[in-house]
Amino acid sequence: MDLLIAQITTDLRSSDALRQSSALLQALQQCAAGRDVSALARTAATEILSAPSSAVCKRLALDLLRALPLPPDLLDPLLLTSLRSDLSFPDPDVAASSIASFPSLPSHLLPSLLSSAHADIAAALSSPAESLRLAAVTSLSSLLPRDDLALMCSTNPSLMAHATTWWGRLAELALDSADAVSAGAFEALARLFQELEGRRMSRLAGDKLVDGEGALAVRAQWAADAIDFIWSRRNMLIARTMVMPVESFRVTVFPLVHAAKMVASGVVNTLRRIAKPGDTTIADSVESSAEKLVGVSDIVSHLLPFLSSLDPPLVFEVGINMLSLADVPGGKPEWASAAIIAILTLWDRQEFSSMRETIVRAVVTNLHLLDLGMQVSLFKRLLQMVRNLRAESDRMHALACICRTALCVDLFAKESVRRGQKPVPGTDVISLFEDVRVKEDLNSVTSKNLFREELVASLVESCFQLSLPLPELKNSGTESRVIGALAYGTGYGALNWTEPALDVVEVCRPCVLWDCDGRTYAIDCYLKLLVRLCHIYNTRGGVKTIKAGASQDQILNETRLRNLQLQLIRDLCEVHTPRISSRLIWAISEHFDLEGLDPLLADDPEDPLNIIISNMHKILFNTDSSATTSNRIQDVQAVLICAQRLGARNARAGQLISKELEEFRASTSADSVTKHQSRYVLQILNLTELELNRVDIRVGLSGALYYMDGFSRTVRHLRNLVSQDPVQSSVTVGVSHFERCSLWVQVLYYPFYGTGGSADYEGDYAEEDSQMMRQKRSLRPELGEPVVLRCQPYKIPLAELLLPLECSPVEYFRLWPSLPAMVECTGTYTYEGSGFKATAAQQYDSSPFLSGLKSISSKPFHQVCSHFIRTVAGFQLCYAAKTWFGGFVGMMIFGASEVSRNVDLGDETTTMICKFVVRASDESITREIESDLQGWLDDITDGAVEYMPEDEVKSAAAERLKISMERIALLKAAKPKVPPVKTEQEEEEERKQNEELDGFGNPKGPSTLSKLTAEEAEHRALQAAVLQEWHQLCKEKAIKAQ
Repeated sequence: MDLLIAQITTDLRSSDALRQSSALLQALQQCAAGRDVSALARTAATEILSAPSSAVCKRLALDLLRALPLPPDLLDPLLLTSLRSDLSFPDPDVAASSIASFPSLPSHLLPSLLSSAHADIAAALSSPAESLRLAAVTSLSSLLPRDDLALMCSTNPSLMAHATTWWGRLAELALDSADAVSAGAFEALARLFQELEGRRMSRLAGDKLVDGEGALAVRAQWAADAIDFIWSRRNMLIARTMVMPVESFRVTVFPLVHAAKMVASGVVNTLRRIAKPGDTTIADSVESSAEKLVGVSDIVSHLLPFLSSLDPPLVFEVGINMLSLADVPGGKPEWASAAIIAILTLWDRQEFSSMRETIVRAVVTNLHLLDLGMQVSLFKRLLQMVRNLRAESDRMHALACICRTALCVDLFAKESVRRGQKPVPGTDVISLFEDVRVKEDLNSVTSKNLFREELVASLVESCFQLSLPLPELKNSGTESRVIGALAYGTGYGALNWTEPALDVVEVCRPCVLWDCDGRTYAIDCYLKLLVRLCHIYNTRGGVKTIKAGASQDQILNETRLRNLQLQLIRDLCEVHTPRISSRLIWAISEHFDLEGLDPLLADDPEDPLNIIISNMHKILFNTDSSATTSNRIQDVQAVLICAQRLGARNARAGQLISKELEEFRASTSADSVTKHQSRYVLQILNLTELELNRVDIRVGLSGALYYMDGFSRTVRHLRNLVSQDPVQSSVTVGVSHFERCSLWVQVLYYPFYGTGGSADYEGDYAEEDSQMMRQKRSLRPELGEPVVLRCQPYKIPLAELLLPLECSPVEYFRLWPSLPAMVECTGTYTYEGSGFKATAAQQYDSSPFLSGLKSISSKPFHQVCSHFIRTVAGFQLCYAAKTWFGGFVGMMIFGASEVSRNVDLGDETTTMICKFVVRASDESITREIESDLQGWLDDITDGAVEYMPEDEVKSAAAERLKISMERIALLKAAKPKVPPVKTEQEEEEERKQNEELDGFGNPKGPSTLSKLTAEEAEHRALQAAVLQEWHQLCKEKAIKAQ
């Protein structure tokens, strides 16, 4: 080994470049083999790095020094000295080798080296030698985007200034005459944009540092400057890229497109604010939208011819970037269509096959940018492409995008038909299953293809996503073309997500018959959507009628759901596994209309209830299924719970289920747990056939209630009852003062009466009188343990403690300001602004916008007067009442309507916001009302009005004020036309004409004291009173706030 080191040392000290390079290669081989060649370090540094030598030798010497286990105090000076000397070496190849080594240096050496060598680096970037410029560009493009350098620049202003200068020079080198240098500069800019946009950790040089706020600001500054340069010189850059070789053109696409997108979308202004967070003098771009659109169109026109290139990577790069430009404000669907067609052509030509997952992801992610016809034509083709993807995650992501877009297209098409447009074929979601292979998979029971399960699950999950509340749309420019957003914005009908969801549950019905080797996710999703729809349409109550207020669409949808339920019940006999059968029974039995069954077909085996009971029998007595097809414990539990709820809803169902459960209890298929549960179910089912020997009714009072007969009669004893016969038990109470009161009732049933069991039970009321205690002690032991049924307390409405008080409007408005106690609150309700109900209401001269307050007419209030503004659906209502104890209560309701955002089941609704102001002669009255405002609104409106907290009222008012101010600003911006100047003759004629007319524009006649009728005079007086009341309320609010 010593001889080898001596030979290498001799070669290194020779002046022959060939011998030196061979010696360095041999030393690197020995180092890679694990042998210690540290003795060569000083010789390599002095004879190669510090002395004139070739660029190849210097690069090999640097690699050797980095590979040797040298201490930093020995290695760092050698590296810094050699690199600094080589940077100023006259040979450009030597300088290029030195600057190319910068990215390989440790991070702690970079600040001192870059600060001392900034002049040499600037000279290298401006060198006439192409190799040196290229080396400088390549080195800085790898070094400057790194996380460690960004963090250093955030804490070192001098280094930050140098780096900013270098980035500016790199941007200028994109116009360099040398193709390699220009391509390297474009690649450097692309790397900067990608590092900032992705916010991911840099993988260059193995960095593991995470961006901080300072590093983010540094990168934002560099990116904003680069974007400004590219956008201002875009025409020159486009012209430069046109003369570049095709293999270098691909790296120029992303920087141009990214800069255009940042400017067109306004993100560059955000970057400037991030770069200087404390600077409030930063102004946004002054370019108009038209100028930005022209610039983006120029770049698209520049890229469009390259979609026909024969180079697949270039076609893909251009297509992906054109899709991002189609998403900016002012973008066109044609751009996205051309890009997607070009990308799909790669798939058809079987080229770029290694990137087929990327191709599918790019297409499905940008489906929303296409027009309606293009989307419809792509759905079936994309399904076939997704079927061929290998990874499940790729398939699920693609299917989610396709299904979501297909549902939005369906919504949009249905709304267009409602508005009178011609229907577009293929827009319904059922068209996804028109392909032969998809249809075969759907209807096959034993197919093992996972794709069909993923398709059904994605469709169902997309339906649930559409059912969620819509987020506030932001002005990003894509809303005008995104089909989903366009569908949501076209009207209330587009929000009816239940229509395409109905199509989904209908077309996916065969999934309940699948044999999926124990997998149930797709079927569970399907049943979850079915249950959701049944709950929304309330299918348990049967199909509604027009007389009940249902619209034609609602009747049609409920009929479709009922037919689907009947078909699923018939499919129960063909379900492959007990596990799916029990889940299907669970989903159907809860929401099926049992009362709508024909009683004449009770003995028919095809009767839906008989089919359900027979399949429950199969599950209960099934003991032969494997673990993949059945979870017997879970299946039996589900069937027993279904039996309990099903039997409680229908008498015939209860009889059939009781028979099945008795048989199940007596069989060997039931274990001890299921036997006990069956016995429990048979008891809530057979309750109507019990004979009750003794029942005690206990009554408790709270609030201002008291017994009228003067003593506590809290227990009523009932004997020999038949449970299906109603029994009345009364108690007479009084109210001492105006206060919330409640009745508390307990029913004590003695199932073991006469068996000698213990009858010791404890009461649940805090205050029990001595008579009750004596009665407890006197109970005989043969009563047995009671079963206590605690009923919900009956709260006596406060409105029931009032009496109507008749008075005239004049007396009412005179008395109103003198009432000392006041409470106010805000409530909301919705009313139907269109559809059958509103039309029917208007036919009978009733105001549809008062639907939430119609219950007040049946309450003990006297309506003093009312004032309506029907053009804006506003009103004021005045009521008067008195308490049982002589106190006066006045209530005013002010209402104003606004369009509602949450719409369902096809009827447009409007929200009415009501201000309830109550004044009373005693503060105790308003205190009781204020203690539970929602309860007070429930008392007077029967739960039709929902209380709205004050903070929500203020936020809603602020939002409305903001919208009004914006509209006023738009109106002020529009300059009115200047009326023409009138001549003296025209003014004289107008004056004479006005003298001949009265104040109302009618010809003057015989004068009277007043031309108003009594009704008009009262109407005007009421208007003045309303304005005065509002003014008084605002004044009192201001005083309270101070």
